[in-house]
Amino acid sequence: MATAKKAPAKRSTTRSTAQPKDAIAMLKADHKKVSDLFEQFEKTRAATRKKAIVAEICTELTVHTTLEEEIFYPAVKAALKDKELVPEANVEHASVKDLIAQVEGVEPDGEMYDARVRVMGEFVKHHVKEEQNEMFPKAQKTRLDMVDLRDRMMARKNELMAGR
Repeated sequence: MATAKKAPAKRSTTRSTAQPKDAIAMLKADHKKVSDLFEQFEKTRAATRKKAIVAEICTELTVHTTLEEEIFYPAVKAALKDKELVPEANVEHASVKDLIAQVEGVEPDGEMYDARVRVMGEFVKHHVKEEQNEMFPKAQKTRLDMVDLRDRMMARKNELMAGR
């Protein structure tokens, strides 16, 4: 019995067009991207490249924090009736925003620049760990529609990125 040979399945070569399955997957993907950018910064010596990486970090963090503060956190806070996780996350965001203001648009001309970026990286790393180990598991146990949240966050992200 002859069998027809199937053509190999086509794989998408662009990851950016793949939509995350839900809001938490979207936020985790953002976390990974920013973490990778901080790693690139640490490996880079050229000032112009550092400045470009930091500009991308600042953009990614600014958009990400806006999505969380405007859409994700209010939904989680209401669903969990939370009085600790979300307020603490907002305080952490304020600290990161202060560090963004200190490095955004500044020339990478010395130790203080690198130190500020490294401290920002440590703040972000701590914040990501708390979100992924505490907030996200609790949020997943709620009745929140994570696909709807993703859709709302994607739409807002597109608006924010169009303005940059």
